[in-house]
Parts: sequence; structure tokens; C-alpha cells
Amino acid sequence: MSSLSRELVFLILQFLDEEKFKETVHKLEQESGFFFNMKYFEDEVHNGNWDEVEKYLSGFTKVDDNRYSMKIFFEIRKQKYLEALDKHDRSKAVEILVKDLKVFATFNEELFKEITQLLTLENFRENEQLSKYGDTKSARAIMLVELKKLIEANPLFRDKLQFPNLKNSRLRTLINQSLNWQHQLCKNPRPNPDIKTLFVDHSCGQPNGARAPSPANNPLLGSLPKAGGFPNLGAHGPFQPTPAPVPTPLAGWMSNPSTVTHQAVSGGAIGLGAPSIPAALKHPRTPPTNPSVEYPSGDSDHASKRTRPLGISDEVNLPVNVLPVTFPSHGHGQAFNAPDDFPKTVTRTLNQGSSPMSMDFHPLQQTLLLVGTNVGDIGLWEVGSRERLVLRNFKVWDHSACSVTLQTGLVKDPSVCVNRVIWSPDGSLFGVAYSRHIVQIYSYHGNDDVRQHLEIDAHVGGVNDIAFSHPNKQLCVITCGDDKTIKVWDAATGAKQYTFEGHEAPVYSVCPHYKENIQFIFSTALDGKIKAWLYDNLGSRVDYEAPGRWCTTMAYSADGTRLFSCGTSKDGESFIVEWNESEGAVKRTYLGFRKRSLGVVQFDTTKNRFLAAGDDFSIKFWDMDSVQLLTSVDADGGLPASPRIRFNKDGTLLAVSANDNAIKILGNTDGMRLLRTFENLTYDASRTSEAATKPTINPISAAAAAAAAATSAGLADRGASVVSIAGMNGDARNLGDVKPRVTEESNDKSKIWKLTEINEQSQCRSLRLPENLRVTKISRLIYTNSGNAVLALASNAIHLLWKWQRSDRNASGKATASVSPQLWQPPSGILMTNDISDSSPEEAVPCFALSKNDSYVMSASGGKISLFNMMTFKTMTTFMPPPPAATFLAFHPQDNNIIAIGMDDSTIQIYNVRVDEVKSKLKGHSKRITGLAFSHVLNVLVSSGADSQLCVWNSDGWEKQKSRFLQLPAGRTPAQSDTRVQFHQDQIYFLVVHETQLAIYDTTKLECVKQWAPRESAPISHATFSCDSQLIYASFLDATVSVFSAANLRLRCRIYPSAYLPASVSSSNVQPLVIAAHPQEPNQFALGLSDGAVHVFEPLESEGKWGVPPPVENGSASSVPATPSVGASGSDQAQR
Repeated sequence: MSSLSRELVFLILQFLDEEKFKETVHKLEQESGFFFNMKYFEDEVHNGNWDEVEKYLSGFTKVDDNRYSMKIFFEIRKQKYLEALDKHDRSKAVEILVKDLKVFATFNEELFKEITQLLTLENFRENEQLSKYGDTKSARAIMLVELKKLIEANPLFRDKLQFPNLKNSRLRTLINQSLNWQHQLCKNPRPNPDIKTLFVDHSCGQPNGARAPSPANNPLLGSLPKAGGFPNLGAHGPFQPTPAPVPTPLAGWMSNPSTVTHQAVSGGAIGLGAPSIPAALKHPRTPPTNPSVEYPSGDSDHASKRTRPLGISDEVNLPVNVLPVTFPSHGHGQAFNAPDDFPKTVTRTLNQGSSPMSMDFHPLQQTLLLVGTNVGDIGLWEVGSRERLVLRNFKVWDHSACSVTLQTGLVKDPSVCVNRVIWSPDGSLFGVAYSRHIVQIYSYHGNDDVRQHLEIDAHVGGVNDIAFSHPNKQLCVITCGDDKTIKVWDAATGAKQYTFEGHEAPVYSVCPHYKENIQFIFSTALDGKIKAWLYDNLGSRVDYEAPGRWCTTMAYSADGTRLFSCGTSKDGESFIVEWNESEGAVKRTYLGFRKRSLGVVQFDTTKNRFLAAGDDFSIKFWDMDSVQLLTSVDADGGLPASPRIRFNKDGTLLAVSANDNAIKILGNTDGMRLLRTFENLTYDASRTSEAATKPTINPISAAAAAAAAATSAGLADRGASVVSIAGMNGDARNLGDVKPRVTEESNDKSKIWKLTEINEQSQCRSLRLPENLRVTKISRLIYTNSGNAVLALASNAIHLLWKWQRSDRNASGKATASVSPQLWQPPSGILMTNDISDSSPEEAVPCFALSKNDSYVMSASGGKISLFNMMTFKTMTTFMPPPPAATFLAFHPQDNNIIAIGMDDSTIQIYNVRVDEVKSKLKGHSKRITGLAFSHVLNVLVSSGADSQLCVWNSDGWEKQKSRFLQLPAGRTPAQSDTRVQFHQDQIYFLVVHETQLAIYDTTKLECVKQWAPRESAPISHATFSCDSQLIYASFLDATVSVFSAANLRLRCRIYPSAYLPASVSSSNVQPLVIAAHPQEPNQFALGLSDGAVHVFEPLESEGKWGVPPPVENGSASSVPATPSVGASGSDQAQR
């Protein structure tokens, strides 16, 4: 970097410091490595922010750079270690020892051993060298003195400890001098110039009247302005008129991409005679000789009438959603009123019945909307009349033509998601890409006449995108998928024409196009690579990096002259950019995204003029010629974090996915006129349709109105994995905080007992938790031990954490169905995402376990096991790469460093995290392990497997004590189904859950003492004890939930899907996969569904409990079954 560039960094640092951009200042100090801010470093050390201390240091030195650097890092990590020991947090101390201090063992092994031995001491001050260690505050101060000496002596910090001596606001001074100079070059300089932007050179327009005084007699700025004197740039405004391209230009097109001057939009100081907001909205104006933009104030009419010379103006930030701007017309003859020209008024709300994943308007009939959903449904809407013309549920048309992999996969897990729907160019066909192998092509013959045309088993895994193209004057279908390929098919016959191989990651999207009679296809993959293909077998023509390097889609403007891409990184950073195709460089980068986008941002283009994207619970609009955000629209609220959007061809209507399975149709003036015309023609039909499709709102779930329909969290979840039904956590809970149970009234023998049936939403309290990530199903679910959060693991390997906050409505801060929680993320915005193996995602078995103090979660999704910090979501370590893959995890109840790991090769490995060593390998099952549970009373581990076998192991020497196969109900053949186990509160009896039965076993004898089996009903998907072990909550694949008395396995309450699923959602498409009980509230449980939703349930406050207990058998009311009979009684059987 040149010396002038280096000095520019110092000027920027000064500017950021003066503007109080504190975090950004220190980030730039660290990234540039030009100035080490000792004051900031001292503050972070005093506060014990060790991660930030090391991160800041990393900009200047690494551990092994020299002996000074090594000593600096050692002192910091040693202090962190001693503080953990002082707090008696041995697990944290072990983590620091292994992760941070072990690196020094190679340089001084004896010292490392001595540090390790401190773990054995009750108080490390027993060590002679540490006997004078005081409290934390004084120890940090003493260490800091030593650190400052080391830093000052370290040659790597030479010349970096002193900030240059600059006058205040030096950068502002330079810019104002430049503006003065530019103003002097104006042919007709104005006395009070209206400076609107720094992105282009200043130029005064033609004067209206007498010649302006010369700059010499009427200085532009006078003395140095106060901070804020020139137009407000916003937090991220660049100072150069030609901003640098987005990270990594497309290498290979051009090594030094050209930069382009952009027109900028920002809230700035009031210009001379700027119109008020209302006037600007109605009559935007562009002076005839001045192409620059007028900036009215967000203040008031009075403010806009004040004449303010540039140097003394107050900064005014104009709210982005009322920004009145005139733009040079692109392909149109006249200027237009931007806020009125794009669709922003909600004109229709349609209820699809399941969450919309992809939408596309018909190319000719512009009120005809095609929709694909997260449960595989296809809908065709006439939005003018609000009528749904077609609804098709997913089914395979010809099983015999499908691959064996697909057939077996669908048997194991029938859930399917639509990834993309699209019309052919003439609207005679439409294609549907599914998350499981296939695409289906339908032919459309008008109205509701939709016919099956082609079904293609296209890819192994998910089909992630589909498009139509016309190479060689022949209509083709283009698909891409998880198998890293792009394929081209004849749209008439389904014959495969080309297979393009070369991507090294699943292919996320395709974008076919043609220029100058050359037909080609752009493709993007999950590793961020962009490739281009011709219709031949000669391989990829280009290999470039997309901004964000993860989920990226590409699109051309309507006239095919301009190329854009939209992408989101794994860290949630989103980009929309325009490309210079001839040079392969980023031409401009559009600003205005949320810092951490919640999900993958979707975008669309319209009228060769606008870009739109769903971000931050709204739709954001840009003019293609300006990088600044034009405006944003929230569509009257109720949008998910990253809504899906789609314009119709004319850009008069915009379809937007909304919460509660809704689709909002936004229109501009022309769009509303179009819909009104249609409505007048079909008035009666419209009324009927509207009544039929009016969304039903669950009054119980009103607090969850902000819950977002699941949006894209990336591609990993698109291949809907075949995952075994989610399991119970084997940890023994601390039951000291369990609320005393509501005393059950004694059963009056004179009264006839009746099963409580809940089939209406008003009969219980249910809450659908907010969603903002695209998850196709919930695989694992658990409450934290504190009871104030719910943790889920989705089939795409992403964890979701919902936290309840203390409030007036929720004084305890515990989980409740009465108050909606926050879908929580740390400030860094990172996600807890498991490692995914290279094997088919359909074979992955997710599993996780939570430490007793809620600090760590251990988790796996077919790949390595990850240990996550629950506060920061950071991955602390990964271990045990497959094969074999982990299928179940359980912490030892007395030692969080010992984990039992069930494997898909049928073994159980007893692993010590502290020493990274497998202590024992237990063999006894013949199929993969599906359940593990420890009893700290009996000192045993109980295991269950897909072989329907139960084993009991001594947890001292790990010998097998007993084993037994499940006793299946009469008439049932053995099924290779998951078997779960969970200990009763007494730690002697345990619950067994199998699709065919619930059973209670005596551990000491390994005998079944009670069993309940559903007769002629849906299989059991999962079950769990309530926290006090008095109830058993069980979910079934027909979406019902049953509540049993644990003492006798008698059914006491049944909750039907109509009580919690919207009326438009079919229980045949959505199944509960996992159920979890609150650790302190015996009557609260949570349910994880196959459509990615999580619901929390509680009985009505007036009821206080789930139903009335059934009559006690034989006078026994013990908490464990007293009758050692196997098999349910006739009355038990008849209850389902």
C-alpha cells in the first residue's frame, strides 16, 4: 500500500472516531494493522473480553511470530485459564487448556504440565508461584503492566503505537477544499451552491437571473465547518467518486476491473429552495441543466424553507421509505415519480395453506400466479378474483420410472418441498423442481385445466432450480441439483441432451440467456463459484467467485442488456450487484441490506428499471442506476425476515410471501386498475372465493403474529434428509425447580369418566414460534435446563434457539405459550451449523445433547460431532469424523466431559472430551443406535437401537448387564423403526417409545411392566415424560397429540390437529416428528413439525391441566406401573 493510501486510512480512522463509530474504528485498526490503540487494548483486558483482545492482536501479530508475541498470548491465555479455575468452572478451564494453552506445550512441555496440574488443586493458589494471586481485577492490572512492556519491546509494533498528529476533522477539511475548487471551476457559480452528493463532481446549474458573485467575494465555506457540515454520508458512505468493486471481482474476466461513477442517494443537508416533502412527492423536478438530485428534508415544512449555506447546515437524515427522488429515465422518455411507479399497495391477501417457497406470474395472463410450497403443494391463483383455480398435492406419477434411491427415500420420509416453480416463455408449460430428485412439467390449457406432461428423475438429492430455454430453436428444460450437475432436457420428450459437470459443490441456481445468437447458461454453486456453459460437451467456459460465496441467484433485466446477481453469505451478509459482462467485473454494488440478513435474500427485476429484494421483514427497492436504497415497503406488516417476491411481466403487481402461509399481492396504480377491472367482471365469483380463502387466525397464537413463514437458510436443507424421528435427551434434569403439580381431584366413582378431546383452537393455548430460516423439518427438539428457551435442530443441520424474555406479561422469563419468544442469535449473527458429511443427506441422522448448565450443545448431522458455545454460537471443537457417523449423544450425568455416542455401525463409544480419547467401545446391537439414557441412581446406561433391542450397561466398567428385544403387540411384525428410551424421575423405570407402542420397563430386571399400543391408527412418532414423570406426551403421524397418565399408561387427553394447525393446512402433509417437555412446568410441551414449525402448548389457565385422570386400576396410584402385565387392556386399546 502506498504511503498516501496509508495516510488515507489514518484520516478515515480519525473521521470514524469523531463520528463515534467505535466498533468500526477498532475493526479498521485491526484489519489495516497501521495503528495499535493501546487505550482500547487496555480497556478490553480490564473487562476480560478475551476473544476481542486476541482478535485485535491478530491484526498485528501471531502467536509464533517472535518470542515477545508468544509471551503476550501466553500471559493472556494463562490469565483466562486462572480466572476459569477461580470460578470453579473446570469444564471451561479444560477447554482453555486444550484449545488455547496446548500450543505452548511444544515450546515448554514442563510448563504446560505444571499448568495442567492446577486442575487437580482445589485452589490453584496452593501452587507456590501463584500464592500471591489476588482477585481478578488486580491480577488483570498486574498482567497489563507486563503486556504493555512486551508490546513496546516487540519490533512488530514499532511505529504503530503513536497516532499521527492531525488537525481536527482533517478529512472534512480536504473534502471541503475540493468542493471549493470544484465550485471555482463552475461556469455559473451560485452564491449558495446546493451540494447534494460527494459521489460526482459538483457543478452549479444555469442561474435564473443575475450572475452570481465570484467565489473570492462570497466564499463557499468560510472557516472550517463543524462536524457534520457537509451532506450526511451515512455510516458507510464512501468518499471516492469511484468506489472499489465488491470483494473479489470475477477473477479471469479482468484482473483490475474498471470502476464506474454511480449516482448516489443519501439524506443530506437542505439545499437552497428545496421543496417540502409533500410537494416533492407530487411534483418531483429535475432542473433542465442540472442532472443532479434534489434532497428535501425529513424535518418539517418550516425546516425546508430555511436557506442554509452548506457549511453551517444541520444534518438531516431522510427516512428511506419516504425518499422522493427523480431519476434519469432508463429506456423511458420521461421522468417518473419513483414512489408511485412500483407496486407497494397491498391489494390482495391469499391463503395458500402451506408456506410459499417459489412463485411465478404467467407471462401473458398477468394476474395468474403459480405457487409452490414447503410441503410439495402446487397452487394456481387468479389473483384478480382471489380464486385458487388449482391445488395439487405432491405425488410421484410413475413409481416404476423412479430410481430405487428415490423410492426407498420416499418410503422412509415422504416429506417433499418445492424449490422452484416457473412458466415456459409462452405460458403453455410450467415446471416444478422438488427437494427430492424429480422435476414435474405440467401443460396449461387455460382456466383450471392443468395436465401432467413430463416427470423426470433428474438429480440425486434435491433439484434446486429449473429454467426454460430455446437453444437451437427447441424448447428445453434446464435443471441443477445437489449432485453438483446441470442437466438439459428436451421439453417435449424428456430426453436428456446435456450433462454439465465441473462444480465442486451442490449447484444452487441456473440462469440461461442469449446474446448475439450465442446461447449460454450461468450456474452458481454453494461454494460461491459461478460458471458459464455453452450447449456443448466442452465444459465450463468461466470459473468466478460470487459476492458472498454461498447462495447466489442471477437475473437479467427485462430487455436482456444488464446482468445482476443477489447472494447471501453463510454469515448473513447479502449483496445485490450489477456485472460488467464483457470484463467479468462488478460494475456496482447496491447498498441498504440488513447487517445480518436472516435467511437467504431473494430478488427480482422489473421494467429495466427497478431491483427488489426481500430483506429485514420488508421489500426493498433500488433504481438500477443508483446504488442507494430507494425505499422499503413492509406490506402492512406480517412478512417473514426474507420474504420471497415475484413481479408480473409489466411490473404492475408484486407477489410477496407472508406469515401464516399467506401471499400478499402488491400493486401500483396500473396494477390496481387491472385487478379492479377483473374484479368487476367476476364480482360474484370473487365474493365466494374470498369467503372460501379468508385466512383463519388462531386467537391463541396471536402473540406469535410475528412468526415468519420458513425462509431460505441455504441449500443444505433443500435435500430433505431422511431422518429418524427426533429423540429424547438422555440428561437427568435437575428437578428441584419443578412446580408442584395441581392436585388431581379424586375420581368420583359415581361419575362416568370421559376422555378430554381438544379439537378447537380456543380449547388450549398454542403458540407457533417465530421462524426466519428455511427449514423443511425439525429433527430434534429440547428445552434448555433453565426452562427459558427452546433449542431445535433442523434437517438442514442448522440450530434454532428461541428465548423468552422477562416482561410485564411474563415475569418469570420462562417459556410460555402466552408470550412469543425471540428467535435468538448472538451479535455476530453466526448460526450454529453442523458439519455435513459427503454422503447423501437422506441418510443423515441428526442428534444432539445439552450440557446441564446450558453452556454447551453437542450436535451432529451425519458429519463430525460439533461442540457449540450456546452464548456465542461458536464452534468450540469438532471430532469423530464419519464413518461411522454419530446417531445419538448423551452426556454422563456426573461428568460433562464423558459422552456416550451411539453410532450408525451399531456400536456405542464412550468418549472423554478432555483428553480426546475413546475410553470404551460397546458392542451389542446389530443396527444403528437410536436412543441412550443414563441412570445416576443405578449407575447404568440404557441403549436402544433400530434393531428393536434394549441393552443395559454398567457405567463403571461398561460391561453389558442385560439385553432384551421389544415385545411387539400381537399381530405386528418386527419393524426396523427407531426406538427411544428415557428414564422416569425415579431413575429406576424407563419409558420406551417405538412406532408400535409405548412401554414402561423396570431397569433392574429389564422387564416390561406396562405397554400401550395404538390399534388401527397412525404410528407413534415420538413421546416423552413430563418433567415430573406424571404424564407422557406422545405425538402421532396423523398430527394428533395424546396425553397419558404415566402411572397406568391410560389416555386422558387427545389434541387434534385442528386445535393448532391452520384450517388450510392438511394434517396429511404435516406431521409432528419430535416432542419435548418443559423442565419445570409439568403441563407444558413443545412440538416440532415436518414443515419446520415449532409449537408450544399449555392447557387453558382455567383448566390448569390436560384432562382428567382416568380411573385408577386396582386402587393403585403409584407413579410407576404396579401391574407387571404386558400389553394394554382392552379399554386402553379402544381409546384410539
